[in-house]
Amino acid sequence: MKTNTVFKRAYNQCLAQLEGYEVAADLGSEPSWAQSLSVSRTTVRAVLSALAADGLIVFDGRRKILARRPLAQDYYPNLETEQVGVLVEKRFMQWILDGDCKPGQQINALELARQFGVSTSAVRDYLNRFSQFRLLERRPSGSWVFKGFTKEFAEELSEVREMFEVRSAQRFIALADDDPAWIALTLIRQEHLVLLEQAQARYRDFSELDERFHRLINDVSRNRFIVSFYEVISMIFHYHYQWNKRDEKERNIAAIREHLAYIEALLRRDQSDATQTCRAHMATARITLLESIQLFEYR
Repeated sequence: MKTNTVFKRAYNQCLAQLEGYEVAADLGSEPSWAQSLSVSRTTVRAVLSALAADGLIVFDGRRKILARRPLAQDYYPNLETEQVGVLVEKRFMQWILDGDCKPGQQINALELARQFGVSTSAVRDYLNRFSQFRLLERRPSGSWVFKGFTKEFAEELSEVREMFEVRSAQRFIALADDDPAWIALTLIRQEHLVLLEQAQARYRDFSELDERFHRLINDVSRNRFIVSFYEVISMIFHYHYQWNKRDEKERNIAAIREHLAYIEALLRRDQSDATQTCRAHMATARITLLESIQLFEYR
């Protein structure tokens, strides 16, 4: 089981969340962890068993108690936790960040596959995903042309993102009291509080927490189109933030506070306040995206 990428990724995510707990704290139920980690209960049981074997938790009947805080050496290396598709995504976006890739530039899938150390089919599958959003255009020769992230594209993407997120937040509020998503939201709230406390040193860790928080909200929609489209939304917002290093610490700290206000409104089931805090956060994200794209266009 420990050679499984899904298991290792869930294990690392679980460790990250455990950093927000005090030693001897009750860690909650398996269903809540399955929801929080977006994995099956079978995988959660395997993760909890491994945590117990590593001395991080102890079982007390059906309760799970934190025995010690996670250490850096407890985590699996990043390369062991990434699926091929995720690996291609990261290397492709890093290639754009580092390679001075401009709109109109040709992209050769074979060359990228060699550079990334993956199969050509994996690169082509990834490029095909982006062609449907008109970010890439395929030529008869088999090569691709990067069309770029324009201001118009950012405006359209932000508009759709806000519509999807507001709808998902409304569905979140309507969840039953015993839905595991509430416990998952409480766990993520705790992670935000810990990160805010340590933000001066750990502000760059916000990106991963931001992705998990919004994915939790959007997954509750139970809408296949929202869930599928969110993958593209997440990737574009995540990587464009990296192009804009100006005031990065201040922006991330402000975003953590916006998240906490949003989370509190959801936990209170206050639909009006949840919608308001959601829209306010979406507006901030839109401004950051537009500023990042402007920097990219004129770099």
